Amino acid sequence: TGAVKLRQIVLARVWRSFTALRERPHMSKRSCWLNCVRETELQKQIKSEVIMKRRVVVTGLGAVTPIGNTVDAFWASVKKGAVGIGEITKFDTTDYKVKLAAEVKDFDPKERMDAKAARRMELFSQYAVVAAREASEDAGLDMEKEDAFRVGVIVGSGIGSLQVIEREYEKILTKGPSRVNPLMVPLMISNMAAGNVSIQLGLKGKCTNVVTACATGTNCIGDAFRAIQYGDAEVMFAGGTESSVCPIGIAGFSALKALSTKTDPLRASIPFDKERDGFVLGEGAGVVVLEELEHAKNRGARIYAELVGYGATGDAYHITAPMEDGSGAAKAMEFAMKEAEITPSRIDYINAHGTATHHNDLFETRAIKLAFGEAAKKVQINSTKSMIGHLLGAAGAVEFIVCVKSLQDQFVHQTVGTTEPEEECDLNYTLGAPVERELRYVMSNSLGFGGHNAVLVLKKFER
Repeated sequence: TGAVKLRQIVLARVWRSFTALRERPHMSKRSCWLNCVRETELQKQIKSEVIMKRRVVVTGLGAVTPIGNTVDAFWASVKKGAVGIGEITKFDTTDYKVKLAAEVKDFDPKERMDAKAARRMELFSQYAVVAAREASEDAGLDMEKEDAFRVGVIVGSGIGSLQVIEREYEKILTKGPSRVNPLMVPLMISNMAAGNVSIQLGLKGKCTNVVTACATGTNCIGDAFRAIQYGDAEVMFAGGTESSVCPIGIAGFSALKALSTKTDPLRASIPFDKERDGFVLGEGAGVVVLEELEHAKNRGARIYAELVGYGATGDAYHITAPMEDGSGAAKAMEFAMKEAEITPSRIDYINAHGTATHHNDLFETRAIKLAFGEAAKKVQINSTKSMIGHLLGAAGAVEFIVCVKSLQDQFVHQTVGTTEPEEECDLNYTLGAPVERELRYVMSNSLGFGGHNAVLVLKKFER
């Protein structure tokens, strides 16, 4: 459509130009030449105005979560309404008010990746590599048949490794600075998730990571979407990863009054509920394979869904609190729907950020009402965090996978544990039981500390 429009505009303007020349036979050759130059410049200008985007589809999924270490296991648990929250086992919580977290269980990296490579990675990188391998296998991608420089990675982590900081700082205190691990920095920094995925899978295209706190995974997928749309790559591995269930992680978020102090795992992460008191810290990774449509069709790939919209905004308001009227998040939703060329009434389901903090759930509800208007009352909403806690930088990516699987199965999971929403949280949060219904367009919201708002819109694939 963009190319046709471009040709029509250029031809119309060139015709007008030559008509004018015919009417002025006295015009010199130099003037004619200058006029052609102007038309060439005009064509360049029009090309910049008429955006010619390529279609992008989802062809591979990979996940490590508190309720399943593969996509199949995770999705089966989601459909059952399983809760992956329990007492923290990674360290002694005697002196901590917070007792619960959503930990990954029975994860052995050596079973799913090279043991030597695993020893040179922190847990957040291991999660990312394992999820990326699953996504690659799921996509049936054969790198020997691909141009490696056209296959890229955007996998982010909101924090990186707090654990290596804890360990090495303890060495400084007890043994002196000379005993610090020479690999401390490359083990710690958040871009190493993307770097390790690139190294392990041989991906030589664009390799970056986005760090936008809790919006990281969604922004990574959105930026990968853009990379394919505008021709920077044919295939992108995108998502997020996190592993911050450790003393300093729990202590830091607890000091911020962001974490739930409840001790009942089934009533700890209860988004939109009037008794919610904070989020439950989770861990894991989600990585998806995005692919240019024709590239996917040419290699006979299975296509899960089409990614059709991405919106990103900043609140410019506060380092932790969202805009109280929800206007920043609402605008991100509007941008995503505008790109998808749909009205709010076309969205069938929203996977909300839904953290179970007072501010997020209330202000996200306001944002949905602002962006959707009357359609807000009709759209199905849920929060996956009710089962897996808040995976921080991995949250948006894992929730994106939920959206893809929901489209595939025409299924919306319930918001587990929530029984009585706050008075102003009066939308349809899918309480009590899951819902089987027709889904064509679905939305995933992620909102991060610093005022980062990121929204993706997926569509059931139609050839």
